[in-house]
Amino acid sequence: MVLGDTCTRGCKFCAIKTNAKGQEVDIFEPIKLADAIAEMELDYAVITSVDRDDLLDGGAEHFAKCIREIKKRTPNTMVEVLIGDFQGKQEDIQKIIDAKPDVIAHNIETIERLQKKVRDLRANYKQSLSVLEYVKKQNKDIFTKSSVMVGVGEEKEEVIQAMKDLRGVGCDVFTLGQYIKPKNKVLEVKEWVSPEKFEEYKQIGEEIGFLYVASGPFVRSSYKAGELFMKNLIGKSGA
Repeated sequence: MVLGDTCTRGCKFCAIKTNAKGQEVDIFEPIKLADAIAEMELDYAVITSVDRDDLLDGGAEHFAKCIREIKKRTPNTMVEVLIGDFQGKQEDIQKIIDAKPDVIAHNIETIERLQKKVRDLRANYKQSLSVLEYVKKQNKDIFTKSSVMVGVGEEKEEVIQAMKDLRGVGCDVFTLGQYIKPKNKVLEVKEWVSPEKFEEYKQIGEEIGFLYVASGPFVRSSYKAGELFMKNLIGKSGA
């Protein structure tokens, strides 16, 4: 995770600490990150960050520098980035695209009806879909990915609609997992979804047309099974 450990947003499900202003940006972080990945000899790295609405570009250029440093230091390392929405600003999203990560993930987190209940009010469903759509329109060779939590009060038909909406903007990979309440949050678990229901969602997602669907109680947006699939997929595509 780059850009510090303090988020400028206050989503109801997230355990990350929040403040109106984040930590001072470490200008050497991209080099340190690339050095760490090289030392660990990673062939697949997932980079994410807190939201930094306090920065002029939301931290996009810093994020892009991290991607470029990794690619320069270990060019064979596949890079997946899990980004925020950058307030929907295309010029900031473009900075990430231009750095050419292999995968750009951005999570819609929940179904449309529950967005305001679950996420910070500066985030919204259509804005998140627009981020994924913009990435695909600007570079169709970058794989896109998104994730939804279940167990917060959604209906089955709403989850299916979210999948359809994601495929409608060209999203390639979808992950679905169970919401588990952090100690410091007020959003309650409404349902413990059964393994059978997760399997049903997986089958529906595959029928809708995702290249890959990971669905299970402990699945998260950067679930390892997805990474293994992405390695194979990226290799076949020649990316």
